[in-house]
Amino acid sequence: VLNYYTNYYYKSNLRMAASNTSANPSTLLPLELVDKCIGSRMHMTMKNDREIVGVLLGFDDFVNMVLEDVTEYENTPEGRRVTKLDQILLHGSNITMMVPGGEGPIGQ
Repeated sequence: VLNYYTNYYYKSNLRMAASNTSANPSTLLPLELVDKCIGSRMHMTMKNDREIVGVLLGFDDFVNMVLEDVTEYENTPEGRRVTKLDQILLHGSNITMMVPGGEGPIGQ
């Protein structure tokens, strides 16, 4: 359901923005880049100093994301805590950086 609505609104937004990018066809809009990453592994840094790595299943206009095969890395005073999850819905306003194809933090 998330992908259906995402694609509907996303494509209508692309049509409106097409006139802005027609001069340079290599220009990618941010959501266009995220759309190309569906099915790929993503490494995300969150506002709360957590890092999340998972396969992107879908997203919406607010960049809320559904990920599967997820690993969450959290730095605590006791050391790094690693949590494995099957699937999550990630709220887009908490994401500070996304790395397509990222494998996770260094020194896992």
